[in-house]
Amino acid sequence: MPTGACGINCDVCKLHLLGLCSTCGPGRSEEARQKLAAQKAAFGGTCTILACAAINQIDYCLRDCPAFPCENFRIGPYPFSEAFLSMQDRRLDSGPPPLDHNNKRITIPPVYWEELRARNKTALLNLTLFQDHPSGLIFHFLREDILVDTENACLKREVGGNWTGMDDPLLELVTLLYLNHVQSIHPLGRDMVGVKDLKEAHYFKGPHELRLAPLIERYGWDLAGFEAAAAYCEGQPLDMADKAFRLLPFPRVPLYYLLWRGDEEFPPKISVLFDRSIEEYFSASGIWGLVNRVSFALLKGPRRNFDE
Repeated sequence: MPTGACGINCDVCKLHLLGLCSTCGPGRSEEARQKLAAQKAAFGGTCTILACAAINQIDYCLRDCPAFPCENFRIGPYPFSEAFLSMQDRRLDSGPPPLDHNNKRITIPPVYWEELRARNKTALLNLTLFQDHPSGLIFHFLREDILVDTENACLKREVGGNWTGMDDPLLELVTLLYLNHVQSIHPLGRDMVGVKDLKEAHYFKGPHELRLAPLIERYGWDLAGFEAAAAYCEGQPLDMADKAFRLLPFPRVPLYYLLWRGDEEFPPKISVLFDRSIEEYFSASGIWGLVNRVSFALLKGPRRNFDE
């Protein structure tokens, strides 16, 4: 494979075309093993980036490693500048793109917050299993508590013991849609359906197809990586597919992610299932938004240092 673990694509390098340099390949590849052996024989040492990827069974640092950008990149003169690495750090810590199902920037209609303030708070707490707060309601989203601040019309997360405003328009939108439409309680896991079984199944085609391709690219051949990401998002393992997890963006709204690993004969596949009751809370576009937000969390996965 032409792209090295560090992200350099040797296919577009003249040194490779001239035969003056061979590709390192992904960290788990035969090319990587051969490159490391050649480096050790020629120089008495190896590239720390490639060696780390091989040891930790990571194909591509930029895509697969929860510690990127790590010190292995910062201590060397290449392949990336400090400015590039700082940009990666900054953007990896940001939220999802603020785009809706039509790829347009999300704007939250003020009436959504007005409708929420008009609802009976006690009834909402019973319907949703959200927790009460003087300023609104608190729910647990995958791995953190989120405050729906009805007084200030915003979502907040807890930082250093204080509730701080968060910039996550997609999560704000689907949260308001859910809270303004939930009317009843349904048992979980009894009637699971896929998008083709939904009343608005026709919606999930073409530009509105669920955006699962990035998840397949990242985890299609990496069950351990998928498991780690799902565990980080507090997913509950299920005995389905090659790997499957139930995730709870809201306490009573589960999403079921099923992964079939790719091999030499069949490509990998990821499917998302729902409780049929999801159609009582969301239109098709709302379901798209919820899945897109949870998929973003899975794709982002854990952010950590190897010394933690």
